[in-house]
Amino acid sequence: MESKKKEKGFFEKIFGRRNARCIKKEVDPMHALMPIMWPDRADNEACISETVDLTNVKKYLEKKNADNPDYKYNLYQVIVTAMLKTVLLRPRLNYFIANQLMYERDYVSTAFTVKRRFADDASEGLAVVKAKEDETIDDIHNYLYHQITKERDESNFNTTTESARIFSLLPGWLLRFVGIFLRLFDRLGWLPNALIEADPYQNTFVVSNIGSIGLNAGFHHLTNWGTTSLFLIIGEMYKKPYYNEDGSVEFRDAVDLNLTIDERIADGYYYSKSIRLLMKILQNPELLDRPLGEEVDYQ
Repeated sequence: MESKKKEKGFFEKIFGRRNARCIKKEVDPMHALMPIMWPDRADNEACISETVDLTNVKKYLEKKNADNPDYKYNLYQVIVTAMLKTVLLRPRLNYFIANQLMYERDYVSTAFTVKRRFADDASEGLAVVKAKEDETIDDIHNYLYHQITKERDESNFNTTTESARIFSLLPGWLLRFVGIFLRLFDRLGWLPNALIEADPYQNTFVVSNIGSIGLNAGFHHLTNWGTTSLFLIIGEMYKKPYYNEDGSVEFRDAVDLNLTIDERIADGYYYSKSIRLLMKILQNPELLDRPLGEEVDYQ
């Protein structure tokens, strides 16, 4: 007999409970102890820097954009989709530590902010993309198009901006008092769903394309707030010299990717293999036309 799905109670409808499951008993003893020895995420950040030769990506984008769609495929979409595929195939990248316990998130998601106008006084909106194993870059392309278009329409209500505005109107003493409880609720996983949905730091990874504003790739710090344990920074495209087999030098388009990770989540070997997979995908972007959950031979 098929069991009926249990309906969420009143408390579960209001509070998010992190949308993750605790996996303390499933991790090896060393990684189970690390959150006890080093409880704060911001004290355990490590940085990884990679440079991507964009020769194959440019050819791939030319082919995808041959029909000149209204919203063209671009480098940002390729990198974001490649990162989503990497996380789906390397599930420990979707772990996080909260209240000294290891959790596995129920979904893979990325968050990024959208500048509504390129002006100093322009507000920012939050966009979130959740990936599924049967999706391809075409699905992510459509999600990004709708999210960015929506957030750049200043007539639309922006939950993140409005939430911040409401909190900023509180008296200083009350704001500090509320802050104490919010930090406690965040630690215990009791934040309201409405706040979780408006917070970029409640996702698998946060991505920032600072190359779009003319900056070289930097590194983003981890935060003790929220659950995000992975940040990806995309720098500005530039020309880089590469040596050919005959010893000649060729200048090719390249981009730097900088990642900040929580080193308590996995060991260096696991992260090394994950980066190898990411680079394999970016050197063979046609893999993104296949389902994101489809395995890739990168050994």
